[in-house]
Amino acid sequence: MKLNTYILALLFGISAFPLWAQTTTQTIRGTVIDKQSQQTIPGVTVVILESNPLQAALSDFDGRYKITDVLPGRYDLKVTYAGYKEIVLSNIVVTAGKETVLDIAMEEHIQEVEEVVVNARKKNETNNELISLSGRSFSMEEVNRYAGGRSDPARLAANFAGVSSPDDSRNDIVIRGNSPIGVLWRIEGLNIPNPNHFSTVGTTGGPVSAINTNILRNSDFMTSAFPAEYGNANAGVFDLGFRNGNTEKREHTFQLGALTGLEFMTEGPIRKEKNSSYLIAYRYGFAGVAQAIGLPIGTAATPYYQDLSFKINSGNTKMGRFTLFGLAAVSKIEFLHNEIDSNDLFADPTEDSYFSSNLGMLGLKHFIRAGEKSYFNTVIGMTYADSDYKEDSLSLNDVASRTVENTTTRTNYSVNTSFNSKINARLFIKVGVLAEVLNTKLFYRTREFTPDWISVWDNNDYTALIQGYAHAKYSFTEKLILNAGLHSQYLALNNSNSIEPRVGLKYQLNDRHNFTTGYGMHSQMQPIDLYFYRTTDAQGNVQLSNKELDFTRSHHFVVGYEVIPFKDWRIKTEAYYQILNNIPITTDSSSFSMLNAGSSFTPVEQGLLVNNGTGRNYGVELTIEKYFSKGYYGLITGTLYEAKYTGSDGVERNTAFNGKFVYNVLVGKEIKVGKAKRNALTIDVKMTQAGGRHYTPVDLAASQLAQQQVLKGDDYAYSQRYADFFRLDVKLGFTINSAKRNISQSIFFDIQNVTNNKNIFAERYNPITNNLGTAYQIGFFPNFAYKIQF
Repeated sequence: MKLNTYILALLFGISAFPLWAQTTTQTIRGTVIDKQSQQTIPGVTVVILESNPLQAALSDFDGRYKITDVLPGRYDLKVTYAGYKEIVLSNIVVTAGKETVLDIAMEEHIQEVEEVVVNARKKNETNNELISLSGRSFSMEEVNRYAGGRSDPARLAANFAGVSSPDDSRNDIVIRGNSPIGVLWRIEGLNIPNPNHFSTVGTTGGPVSAINTNILRNSDFMTSAFPAEYGNANAGVFDLGFRNGNTEKREHTFQLGALTGLEFMTEGPIRKEKNSSYLIAYRYGFAGVAQAIGLPIGTAATPYYQDLSFKINSGNTKMGRFTLFGLAAVSKIEFLHNEIDSNDLFADPTEDSYFSSNLGMLGLKHFIRAGEKSYFNTVIGMTYADSDYKEDSLSLNDVASRTVENTTTRTNYSVNTSFNSKINARLFIKVGVLAEVLNTKLFYRTREFTPDWISVWDNNDYTALIQGYAHAKYSFTEKLILNAGLHSQYLALNNSNSIEPRVGLKYQLNDRHNFTTGYGMHSQMQPIDLYFYRTTDAQGNVQLSNKELDFTRSHHFVVGYEVIPFKDWRIKTEAYYQILNNIPITTDSSSFSMLNAGSSFTPVEQGLLVNNGTGRNYGVELTIEKYFSKGYYGLITGTLYEAKYTGSDGVERNTAFNGKFVYNVLVGKEIKVGKAKRNALTIDVKMTQAGGRHYTPVDLAASQLAQQQVLKGDDYAYSQRYADFFRLDVKLGFTINSAKRNISQSIFFDIQNVTNNKNIFAERYNPITNNLGTAYQIGFFPNFAYKIQF
C-alpha cells in the first residue's frame, strides 16, 4: 500500500507543475555513418519535418549531429547528403525524461540521382542490408507499445505474418509451420540457445523472457531464406542488439509491472571525450504479487526470477572500439501437490516437483577499421545455461519418494569474426567464421514407472560446431539488387557437414512497387540432448544410438510483392514452400518424427533414430500496415499454411504445429492532452485468432488400467485438433512529460483476454478423477506497468 501511495504521489506531484511554467525540451542526436563501410559522414543534413520554426542540424567531422530544444512528441526526420539516398525516419519518439539518441546509416547512390526514383522512406527496413525478403526490423518502442506483448520480443514477433504463438503460458513461436526448436537467437553477434527464464535443454522458449526490452536497440527478425551469416537454424532468426548508454549525460529508468516486476536501469558517459558509456539494467520479478491480488498466471505455484543486463562501450580508441556486454538470469519454482488447483497448467496433484534454472552470457566485441572502406568485427564470448528438476511421487498417505532427477548444464565458448568491405557503391562483401566449443553435462534418471532407476542421460562431453560463410550484395542498378552467399558448417561430434547456398533478389519497379524472390538451403544440428540419449540392447549394453545423427536439412523457396498504396501504408504478400529432409525418425515403423519436437516442452526420449524422415511446409502471407502517423496506426497480418511430415511408417500426417491459419488485427490511437499537448493518452487493441494445433488423443481405457497417461497408437497420431485459439487484448496508457523537469512518466493497463475466452492448453488424463480433464490457458488478466524516466 505504501508503494502504491508513493507512486501516485510521484505521478501527480511531478505532473502538477503549471503548463505555463518554463517548458522542458529534449535533444535528438546521434551519429551518421555509411551503412556499408561504417565510416562517419560529415555534412549530413538532418531536419525535423513540418517543424516551425525549422529545426535541423549538420553532422560534424565525426558524423555527429544534435538538434536541441525539441518538445516531447513524435516526429519524422529527413536525412540528406549529396551522393547518398535520402532517408525519412518516421515515428521518432521524444519524451521529457530521456534524450533520443538515433544513429543513422546511409546508402550511397550507384548512379546519378536524376536517373532514378526510389522510395526514400525507411520503415521496417532491416538493419542487416543483406536481407532481401522475409525479414523485418522492430524497435523497443514497438515491443512495449502493442497490447498483450508483455514486453517480450518473441510475443511481439507473433504479430507478424507467418508467425503463430497460440500459447499464453510460454513464448515459443511457430514460424511457417516449423517447430520452435528451429529458431536461432543471437545477441550482439553471440548465439544463445534460449534467452528465457525457466528454460530447459533443447528448447528455445519459456514462460518469461530474460531479455530486458529497455536496453534493446532496433533489431531484426527473419522467417526464411536468411543471409549466409546465419546458420544452424531451419525456422527463423532473432538478431538482437543492446543499445549503447548515453555518452553525454546520466539517465535513469524505474519500472514496476505485475509480471515484469521491479526494474531499474541506469546509463551514462564514462569519458565524454572518448564517447564511452555504460548501461546497466536489473529486474526482479514478483509474479507472486499478481497471485496475491487474485490475478491468474497459469499456476498456483509462485515463480521467482531476476535478471541483470549490461553493456559497456569503450568509444573509439587507437586499437578500435571495444564493447563488453552480458546477461545473467536466475529462476525457480516449486509445484506442491497441496497448493495447486484443477486448472493448473503445469502441476500434477500426485507429485511434488522442484525446478530451477540459471542463464548467463558474457561477450567482448571488437570493431577495427582495415582502411577507409573495410573493417573487422569480432565477438568473443561464452553462454551458460543450467536447469535442475526433481520430482517426488506421493503415496496414498502423502509419503514422498524421489522418482525423477534431471540436471543439465550447457557451456558454449564462441568466436565470431567477420571481414566486411565496401568494394564500391555497387558491391559489398562479408566473409566470416563462427567457431563454438560446446560443453554439455547431462544427468537424467527416473524410476517413475519402475522400481529401479533407469538412466536416460549421464555424460559430460565436449564437441565443436564450426560455421563459415561468404556473402555479397551487388546492385545492378538502384532498382535491382542481388544478395548471394554460401554457408557451411561442421559438427565435430560425428563429422556432420553441409554446404548451403543462399540467394535473394529484389526489384523495385518504382517508388511504390517492389518484387522479391529468394532461396535458401539450411541445416541444423539436433537438440544436443538427443545425441546422448542412452538405449540398452538385448544384452544389457548401454549405447548412444543417436550419436551419429546428421543435420536436419531444408530448402526454402519464397516470392514476395509489396505495394505502397498511400502515404504511410503498405501491403505485402509472400508465398513460400519449404522442403525438409534428413529428419530423425525411428528404424521401426512408427509415426515418430523430430519435426514434432518442442510441442510438449519435455525432452525427447527416443533412441535408435535415423535421418530418413521428410516434411513440407507451404503457405501464403498477407500484411496490411498503416505506419504510426497522424496519431494512429494499424496492422493486419494473416497466414494460411500447411505443415506436414512423414514418419517411418510412410504415412503423411499433420505436424503438431499445423494450425492451418492465423490472423492478427492491431490498432492504436494516441491522443495529445493538456494545454501544451505534451502528454498523451493511448489505447491499443489486439485481436488474434489461430487454428487449433493437432494432437494425439489419450487412450482413456489404457490410462485407467495403467493409472498413468497413455496416448493412442500410431493410427491416431496427430489426428485430432484443439479448438481455435482466440484472444482480445486492450491496452490503455497515459504518458506525462513534465513541463519543468526532464522527467517523463507512463502508466499502462494491459487487459489481456478481455472476453475471458477459454483456450485449451491440453487434454490429459487425471489420476485423481480417473478421467480425462481439460486444462485451459490464462483467462481474463489485467496486467499493469508504471515507468518513470529521469
